[in-house]
Amino acid sequence: MVSLQDKMRSVIAEVNCEVAERDELIEYIAIALLTRKNLFILGDTGQAKSYAINEFRRRITGAKQFERLLSKQTDEEQLFGRIDLSSLIPGNVPQDVLADSKPYQAEMAALLHTFEGYNQTRDDVAEIQCVEQVKRMEVIRKVLSAVHGGEPRMITTGKIPDSHICFLDEIFKANDGILNSLLTALNERKYTNEGQTVGIPVISFFSASNEIPNFNDPAEKILRPLYDRFEIKVVTQYVEERRTRLDMLRRKQVSSQGGVFASISLDELEQMQEEVRLIAVPDAVNELMDDILCELRKAGIHISDRKYFNYFPIAQAKAWLSGQSEVNALHLPVLKNYLWTTPNEVAVIEQTLIRMCQNPLQDKIDNLRAMAVDSFDELKADSGNKKAMIKFRGEFIRLFDMVTDLDSKASSDTEKVQIGTFLGALEAMSRETHDVMGFTYASLAELKALQ
Repeated sequence: MVSLQDKMRSVIAEVNCEVAERDELIEYIAIALLTRKNLFILGDTGQAKSYAINEFRRRITGAKQFERLLSKQTDEEQLFGRIDLSSLIPGNVPQDVLADSKPYQAEMAALLHTFEGYNQTRDDVAEIQCVEQVKRMEVIRKVLSAVHGGEPRMITTGKIPDSHICFLDEIFKANDGILNSLLTALNERKYTNEGQTVGIPVISFFSASNEIPNFNDPAEKILRPLYDRFEIKVVTQYVEERRTRLDMLRRKQVSSQGGVFASISLDELEQMQEEVRLIAVPDAVNELMDDILCELRKAGIHISDRKYFNYFPIAQAKAWLSGQSEVNALHLPVLKNYLWTTPNEVAVIEQTLIRMCQNPLQDKIDNLRAMAVDSFDELKADSGNKKAMIKFRGEFIRLFDMVTDLDSKASSDTEKVQIGTFLGALEAMSRETHDVMGFTYASLAELKALQ
């Protein structure tokens, strides 16, 4: 039996065959859908941004789609629907109210059945039954009118509130008049008009543009909240590899657009989302993520608490796509396109994630070693000062505690060897210092016990 992971991987692979050098983008489209997050693509014109999104979303069967190129002329009705004017007429009952009324629909079905029989037999009894059923329907209609009469109703068929996947191209060109409605839709999945609030079943919103707003410009600063509602952001480039370009040319010249062979249903996508939510996130991964946060903030990268506290669904989706039952350090580099705010931050974030996640233990050991060397150098600069030696001992005991804690959390023999090697180096540095300062040597474990 084909697993849900295999189905999603098949869709990813098939879309990858339709475009060139868009592996990263296509994986993030999948992750956005698996986590119900919004995705924005930044790239020059003609980089297959919209094409990649459209190829992916047309492979999700049963999902209602909405697409609109936004401009200053786009209004709310084009996106969210309009008020049903008939719902404001006294005594009238909107069609959606009648459609949702089980008694009314039951009488309607019975009337149709009776009327079909009457057409065949012209029976007087059937005619009387039809008249009685019409009367009962009219009573129900009056009751519904008393309950819902004058209540504004929205016609949302074919609009955002009636959709599962939305592609709002050039969203930053939207006018100020629809900005608040878009913000609420993107963030809360709701839309309110004339006091009526309707839920929006949208799984993910997608958008693409060749530029981002200049938030230093007062006229564009208002777009910042809209920009922030896209949790995942991907930068695309023109196809770089000559071989890839020529291969794509050959494929386009010998065949038309490829068909859809791999697909997933809306129900399957919802099952996938549930499986992603069940992926475990160990404490060690959260601790590593906290280290990454501190490192990035130290490097001047602004990461809000809201962004930090909601990182894990993306890591869970990456682990799920990799066939893992829990998140590990090697899944965290996927956060590259979640953590950046401006494109110039991408390189620093990517390098930090790779350095800290490929061998997270070694990175921690390197930091501890740097702290030990700093203490050692500080003592040598103040040679002969006994107070400096006491401070040095205190610092090395603190480092010893941190190394011991790492050892208790080691998950493999290899990690224990790494920790043991560093602990030996730490001990040797402490012994050398005691000899130079003329102090009686005691191991770090002994010094710890004397505290």
